[in-house]
Amino acid sequence: METQKIWNKFNDELYFFILKKTKNREHTNDIFQNTFLKIHENVSKLKEEEKARAWIFQIARNEIANYYTKEAIYVAQLTPNINESSEEYQPICCFDNFINDLPEIYKQVIALIYIKGQKQKDIATQLDISLENVKARVKRAKDILKNKLNTCCKYEFDKKGKLTGASNCAVCKAS
Repeated sequence: METQKIWNKFNDELYFFILKKTKNREHTNDIFQNTFLKIHENVSKLKEEEKARAWIFQIARNEIANYYTKEAIYVAQLTPNINESSEEYQPICCFDNFINDLPEIYKQVIALIYIKGQKQKDIATQLDISLENVKARVKRAKDILKNKLNTCCKYEFDKKGKLTGASNCAVCKAS
């Protein structure tokens, strides 16, 4: 089966499948593109054409998981580790302030997951809320943090996903 044939047959269904899972058009577009890149790179491995649908949707599910794992790493890299000594820890521009400025329900889950290292399932039990609610709070918090960081500071990520660049923030330049 060729990539073009898969595209013609499944692109709309696949796009809306990803959108339903992410509920975010920007994330959907990224994941959709990565999914078709993987399909194109591996289409020769698809031996049975009747299994194409299951195969491409499995690739999409994997890409969704990979995307959100990278998102979690992004926030974890930017979130201070309270176990580090104050000599080693160097705050990233205004990021500590951004965390402190989060609404309490978001700040709470970010601190429990990324600073204290707790699992989302345990946090749901601890806070007496659903796991889906915990995940939604984490996603909203990450979106807020990314928007504030990108607007204020203009940091970028290198090919390895590491934060690079110097702050372009008036607050940091003033200090």
